[in-house]
Amino acid sequence: MVSRFTRTFIAIIFALFLITSLGVLHPQSKLYLDPWSGDQFGDGGVEQRLTVKPHEEVVKGKPIMQKLGNETAKAELGRATWKLLHTMTLRYPEDPSLDEKEALNSYFHLFSRLYPCGECAAEFQMLLKKFPPQTSSRRSAALWLCTVHNEVNKRLKKSEFDCANLDATYDCGCGDAPVRKPNKDERDDLEKDFSKDEVTGVDLIGGG
Repeated sequence: MVSRFTRTFIAIIFALFLITSLGVLHPQSKLYLDPWSGDQFGDGGVEQRLTVKPHEEVVKGKPIMQKLGNETAKAELGRATWKLLHTMTLRYPEDPSLDEKEALNSYFHLFSRLYPCGECAAEFQMLLKKFPPQTSSRRSAALWLCTVHNEVNKRLKKSEFDCANLDATYDCGCGDAPVRKPNKDERDDLEKDFSKDEVTGVDLIGGG
């Protein structure tokens, strides 16, 4: 006759066998906690329902901000923004890498989504379609932005900005070499069609 101790020992061994078998057949999910939302993520969990939009969709989506009704705030924002953008293109590399070119191009498209004035952002997106950003050099970026600035001035019935004097107007005091002024053979660049490729002359595909 089997003793009580033996029966208890056999029962414990059998229970451990069952637990081990379940662990092999159904491995435990790997879980981690999202510190921002407090949600748990794991195999077959929340993360499988998340979708990440392609970079192109994020960069070239529609404006996010609402209309800015305060005209004084809108004007102050505009002046500060042109100061930022012109200073940025005037400090852009003379011979940028592919990564730097893509960074500047993405910046302007993201800017057109996140600009605090929604109706201004929509207008800027239309300009980006007509005049795609030129990022091949500091000079091409600076003159491209000046052309876009003058398009805005034209719509607002303001005087045309002198693109030949960008350095004097937007001197940040940074000590960098200025954008060289165009020589006689290059003056027509100020009126060039930025909707076409600089080398081939083929129409560029506008961004969304």
